Amino acid sequence: MGCKYLSLLEQRMMQVPAARTQQEPTPSSRRVITVVFLTLLIDLLGFTLILPLLPSILDHYSKSNDGLYQTLQQTVDWFAGAVGVPQERKYHSVLFGGLVGSLFSLLQFICSPLTGAASDYAGRRRLMMITTVGLILSYALWAISRSFGVFLISRIIGGLSKGNVSLCTAIIADLPSLKDRSKGMAVIGVAFSLGFTIGPVVGAYFAVNLTGGELFYVKPALLALFFAVIDLLFIFLLLPETLPKKNRVSSMMVGFQGASDLLSPVSLFQFSAVTRRKDRPSQESLQNLRVLGLVYFLYLFLFSGLEYTISFLTHQRFQFSSMQQGKMFFFIGITMAVIQGGYARRIRPGNEVKAVKRAIILLIPAFLLIGWANGLTTLGCGLLLYSFAAAIVVPCLSSLVSTYGSASQKGTVMGILRSLGALARAVGPILSATLYWLIGAEACFTVCAVSFLIPLVYLRRVKENKKEE
Repeated sequence: MGCKYLSLLEQRMMQVPAARTQQEPTPSSRRVITVVFLTLLIDLLGFTLILPLLPSILDHYSKSNDGLYQTLQQTVDWFAGAVGVPQERKYHSVLFGGLVGSLFSLLQFICSPLTGAASDYAGRRRLMMITTVGLILSYALWAISRSFGVFLISRIIGGLSKGNVSLCTAIIADLPSLKDRSKGMAVIGVAFSLGFTIGPVVGAYFAVNLTGGELFYVKPALLALFFAVIDLLFIFLLLPETLPKKNRVSSMMVGFQGASDLLSPVSLFQFSAVTRRKDRPSQESLQNLRVLGLVYFLYLFLFSGLEYTISFLTHQRFQFSSMQQGKMFFFIGITMAVIQGGYARRIRPGNEVKAVKRAIILLIPAFLLIGWANGLTTLGCGLLLYSFAAAIVVPCLSSLVSTYGSASQKGTVMGILRSLGALARAVGPILSATLYWLIGAEACFTVCAVSFLIPLVYLRRVKENKKEE
């Protein structure tokens, strides 16, 4: 009898932690979320320092008669003439910056799923350190660059090393609780908003006030390098490994599932890399995953187009200076951070699809208000709706996608999602700029607003995921 009661007592004791795990985040989950937030924030502070400096950097190389720059400038000038961009330096500078940004996103498109798949084999922490070392090299080259070629190489290395964002989402996807994962994805959104709000301001300050006798971009580059080194130490000392060895894939080749599955856009949209294994998701889950991937791509394709062309609109219609545009993006970033830290992180698991639908519906009037705005009040109302919606969509879609796939597939799944987003950001701005100059701002933003009905329709195909894979 004593043994029987002891056995029953042991069973009850084993059941208690499981119940607590479902009700509230465990201390380890809190630690993981906190460390990921700080790691990503430090990373993004370094990454965004260059954003306000890019037009000045390009202008610097244009005056230095750099051969590579002059060749690329001729291509940009040809494109500008083909689509009817006015012969004004401001517009051509934005176009050139968009070209460099598209190259960076294209490299992320290539690298993110490969990095995620490698982490399914080697572990998240190790891959985070490797990508951070790549960023350190990128910033070091930027600091010593005296030609456009070296600067471009630094951006290429940086693009190839930016898989750490998909790794952060994979780390959050490793958490056992749906509630923890939802909070974690929202916290990642907060890190993005704060990073893209604070980083550019700091970068501009260091370039303007602390240059001394050096080139204006050297101090910001050294600061970015410092952030990357601190981030590497932070990861090494504080980031725990969230993917146990028992849950990892057995070989690197199994993790990659063939290069074509991770580099072909068609295979990425099909999530082919997670379908060729014995632990593949069910057919219904796989269908949901493909729909969510398509919605994620369409959303960022349209969103990044507005993000890019709004610089043209505010300069052309309201004569915004670079400082005024900086204040505008600061307003957007702060608004997103407040919403993600307050409302988004409290969206209950299972309500993500409804939240995304509401947010996308808000983007339709947001685009129309911005595109047709004749005054700053109308523009501000449009930007407010835009910021609210932008704060919801990506964290919720990321949280949804994280529920699919086995433990050994999370890195691959989140890497594919990140790669689809990078592909959208690579092609969206260029096509949006073409449309803007060919048919005008009002028509461009109206077309984009109506186009949001497409992902909205696709979301109706997502069926409830009643249990985690």
